Amino acid sequence: MKLIKILKVAVIPVLTVFSLLSASNQALADYLTSQGSGGNYRYELWSTDDNSYYYLKVWSSEASPNSDAYDTTTTFTSNRDALIYFDCNYAGRNLPECR
Repeated sequence: MKLIKILKVAVIPVLTVFSLLSASNQALADYLTSQGSGGNYRYELWSTDDNSYYYLKVWSSEASPNSDAYDTTTTFTSNRDALIYFDCNYAGRNLPECR
């Protein structure tokens, strides 16, 4: 009988807290910020829920919309940095930031 009381008082609340914490972490998701194209490529700019970082998914302009990304970049601290990276490395633009 004491074991059942211990389970009710100690174990169940601890398990409840852990399940709530894991559920809140799973609710965080990346979201699509913008999309566009340049040169022979198109991109999707993605961000975390808290905008702490951004990354690009890049496809050949001829690739099917349902195909896997040709490249997924490393993370950037701003959407501006990510778009400059696309312009310089994929779109072939000659911007001052590319030098």
